[in-house]
Amino acid sequence: MNILLWHVHGSWTTAFVQGPHTYLVPVTPGRDPDGLGRARTFSWPDSVKEVTPGELRDTPVDLVLLQRPHEAELAERWLGGRRPGRDVPAVYLEHNAPDGDVPCTRHPFADRDDLTLVHVTHFNRLFWDNGSTRTEVIEHGIVDPGHLYSGHLPRAAVVVNDPVRRGRYTGTDLLAALGEAVPLDVFGMRTEGLAEHLGVPADRCRSADLPQQALHEAMAARRMYIHPVRWTSLGLSLLEAMHLGMPVIALATTEAVEAVPPGTGMLSTRPEVLARAARLYREEPQAAAEDGARARQAVLERYGLKRFLADWERVMTEVCS
Repeated sequence: MNILLWHVHGSWTTAFVQGPHTYLVPVTPGRDPDGLGRARTFSWPDSVKEVTPGELRDTPVDLVLLQRPHEAELAERWLGGRRPGRDVPAVYLEHNAPDGDVPCTRHPFADRDDLTLVHVTHFNRLFWDNGSTRTEVIEHGIVDPGHLYSGHLPRAAVVVNDPVRRGRYTGTDLLAALGEAVPLDVFGMRTEGLAEHLGVPADRCRSADLPQQALHEAMAARRMYIHPVRWTSLGLSLLEAMHLGMPVIALATTEAVEAVPPGTGMLSTRPEVLARAARLYREEPQAAAEDGARARQAVLERYGLKRFLADWERVMTEVCS
């Protein structure tokens, strides 16, 4: 099957393209957001092919995987008039929790009878107004990086992109207090100047942007993973940390309450409770390692790659039949 999809979410796509199909990823000369092409910091198989808009016009496509509202018009134009959902089977994948007038936010593809709307979490499906569009939930799957945890550095890893701009969404305002409990290493894109923004000493909140393999190695060296995000779908970095064997400390918001079972870390809506858990892990590495081992077992059972690909295979077969 030839599947057309845009490079929108590198971590999610890394799991999706492990399937048995050919994945057509648009590329433009400037590699803009509509033509990023193959990932440069993630490991993708050779079955992921870069195609230009001009090449797509004459390329057989069996399924279009839409991830942003404007891609429907873009796909029709680049496919020479073939309309996703009408002339080519289509799925719309919703990565994000709704924004705006929550919980009454209407999905841009609500009340569609020509495609299937797939959410990555049950929380997303619950909070979006999907109208009459057929909906499915396919929970995340992770390419297992292995049990790399050592936790020998008594610091906490945090992974978030653009924390200064996103502010309260990502819990950036909570980092200063959490950094008093345990020094933080914040990884992600556009994290420069975070310590200055928070008004904390640089050694209490360091930041860096690393390729995926180097990121996993750096995370696994830290004693714990902290997920301070208030409003999101479900951060894949949280699931990756659990795969690495890290104990996790997270706000009890959105889908995190489903993903982090008891005995694998700490969930709470009270930042002071999270800070106490961070101090405990900092002082008791054995407890951190034991909770991290249970986190890994739990995430392998629920968010394993085999289940993820099987779920997608079922939905794509139904859509294309």
